[in-house]
Amino acid sequence: QVQVVESGGGLVQAGGSLRLSCAASRSGFSINAGTWYRQAPGKQRELVAAITSGGSTNYADSVKGRFTISRDNPKNTMYLQMNSLKPEDTAVYYCNAIMEEFRSGRKYTAWGQGTQVTVSS
Repeated sequence: QVQVVESGGGLVQAGGSLRLSCAASRSGFSINAGTWYRQAPGKQRELVAAITSGGSTNYADSVKGRFTISRDNPKNTMYLQMNSLKPEDTAVYYCNAIMEEFRSGRKYTAWGQGTQVTVSS
């Protein structure tokens, strides 16, 4: 079963940048579409950004103009570039990826394990 592995979280000062990655755990798969979510303490999980198989993107109003979602299929990876970070962006970030196996064409969906992003003021 293919999984996705997240990386790139950490501690950053307000105004700084981070790039999160969500990579397929095995070769032979592409990430066709995906979504980044986040969950802050005491709050519900919310959609941050999404990308479709056609490359269309969608963002939460709170991150528009600051965050960029992208995918790099040769690297089987989806990214979330986060610029001009604010303390209110502090949360655990999760990716959800729809992957396609090159050999069979079968599609799989998987969640990442979550990565902590902390923005200090």
